[in-house]
Amino acid sequence: MDVAQIYKDANALLEGHFLLSSGKHSQYYLQSAKVLEDPKVAETLALSLAKMIQAHGIEIDTICSPALGGVLAGYELARALGKRFIFAERVNGEMTIRRGFEVKKGEKILVCEDIITTGGSALEAARVAGSMGGEIVGFAALANRGFCKREGSDVNSKPTCKLPMMPHFLRWQILNLTFTSQMSALYVKKAV
Repeated sequence: MDVAQIYKDANALLEGHFLLSSGKHSQYYLQSAKVLEDPKVAETLALSLAKMIQAHGIEIDTICSPALGGVLAGYELARALGKRFIFAERVNGEMTIRRGFEVKKGEKILVCEDIITTGGSALEAARVAGSMGGEIVGFAALANRGFCKREGSDVNSKPTCKLPMMPHFLRWQILNLTFTSQMSALYVKKAV
């Protein structure tokens, strides 16, 4: 699956000068909402990501996404896997899980984003879910801007990548979903 082409076909891969929510600048902007407005395309992307997760035997109880960008991607991934879905959102600038969502002790949670740049929002959502007793088993995204290294990629992580620096993860294995250097990725905790 060529995720870059899917974004182009949806007029969701924009060129110019953009200030990203991470504070980084980019000559490209990925507008996932334009891609995910088509339920069939959203389902196709989520099914591809779900197959990768299943192929790697990752045990998941729940998908958690940071709002707002990750909500549609996370919901579709949860639907594809037949798992529960929750989301984290900012309240007064701080990521929180509310709206009656609960996390059980030891619940295996995969954090899903639409786009991973530095992984900051995904990491915040993971920390909240972890503080509630969840066990974070990995991160998934429809698109990776290339700040975080994936297995099979010749691009090294940049110092601003937050995902591999999580102190409670011993080692990360980062896997490709698509065949382009800047697109989808799955980040999973690997036992050592």
